[in-house]
Amino acid sequence: MKWGMFTTLFGVSMIKFMFAPFGGPAAELTFIETYLDCCAGAIFSSAIFFYSASYFMRRAVANLEKKKKALIAKGLPVPVKKRFTRVNKFVIRMKRSIGIIGITFWAPFFLSIPLGSIIAAKFYGHKKQAYPLIVLGIFLNGLVTTSFAYLFFK
Repeated sequence: MKWGMFTTLFGVSMIKFMFAPFGGPAAELTFIETYLDCCAGAIFSSAIFFYSASYFMRRAVANLEKKKKALIAKGLPVPVKKRFTRVNKFVIRMKRSIGIIGITFWAPFFLSIPLGSIIAAKFYGHKKQAYPLIVLGIFLNGLVTTSFAYLFFK
C-alpha cells in the first residue's frame, strides 16, 4: 500500500477538496482508494471547522476588539471597517438565492473545506440538517471530481 500517497491525498482534501482527486491517477491509486481517501479527508476537516466555527468567529471578534483598544490607548483614530464589501454582498446574495442546499453543497467545494464549513455553520449551524448536507455534498462532489480525474487523466 502507498501510505505516503494516502496521507498526502487526505491532507490535500482537508484544505482544497476540489483538486485533491487529481493526484490519485498520478499516484496509480484505484478509483475507490482515491474517492474514499479524499472524502475521508474532507469530512474530517469539515467536522472540525463546522463544529468549531463559533470559536473562530468569537476569536475574530475578540482580535478586532483588542486592536481597537490598542489604537484607542495610543490615541490613534480607529479605522472604520467596511461591512458591505463585494464578497459579503456576493455571499448574502448566494445565501438568498440557493439556500441551505446550495451553501452546504457548494461553499466547501468551491471555496475550501475550512472556509466553506465555517460559512455554512455561520448561516445554518442552528439547523440539524446542515452538517449531513455538507457530508452528502462532499460525497457527491467527490464522485464527480474523482470520475473526471479518472476519465480524463488516467
